[in-house]
Amino acid sequence: MVSFTTFLTALAATTVTASPIQELQQRGIQPGTGTHNGYFYSYWTDGRGSIDYNNGPAGSYNAKWNNVNNWVGGKGWNPGPPRKVAYNGTWNNYNVNSYLSLYGWTTNPLVEYYIVEAFGSYNPSSGAQKLGTIEDDGGVYDIYKTRRVNQPSIQGTSTFDQYWSVRRVKRVGGVIDTQKHFDEWKKQGNLKLGTWNYMIMATEGYQSSGSASIEVKSAD
Repeated sequence: MVSFTTFLTALAATTVTASPIQELQQRGIQPGTGTHNGYFYSYWTDGRGSIDYNNGPAGSYNAKWNNVNNWVGGKGWNPGPPRKVAYNGTWNNYNVNSYLSLYGWTTNPLVEYYIVEAFGSYNPSSGAQKLGTIEDDGGVYDIYKTRRVNQPSIQGTSTFDQYWSVRRVKRVGGVIDTQKHFDEWKKQGNLKLGTWNYMIMATEGYQSSGSASIEVKSAD
């Protein structure tokens, strides 16, 4: 992801009839990140295609996107320390490039992480270094690590690691014990996390069209 400031700069250099940011502002949603009904939310798009993102009651949101290049959004917590996360909803994007994941960041070290519950036509961990497996809530996840060099992050353009847990049997609804994943990452791959930044139950679309309606809450 890139910073909201970087996105605005790029957006200003193009001519558009109705930007995703303008659409958000018309609905009273602050673009980028913010709080809504007691939950943190993050919404980002590179500005291509159209996205209709709406924050709903409590930890719910819905989104519909069309011909995007890349977008990601969802609700959760900031900071996002380890917790059990319950979620449910609809996400029926198995034939397009999209995924549903518990997504977050830490700083010092700067790390981007994903606990992927479902993905579509492309496995986002493809080509990554597999480190082991973990069992959580009746399912098996494969653990991976990738490295991003000079890529957008919550601290601007940086080099950082990505940690992944990818569920083998896809699902849309259940409980994720994040502490279990974080412990296994450290045990099996010496994957260290830093100071907690945000954690959201995110929908992401890449070069695709699709829709989702998700609700997240703490299960602790």
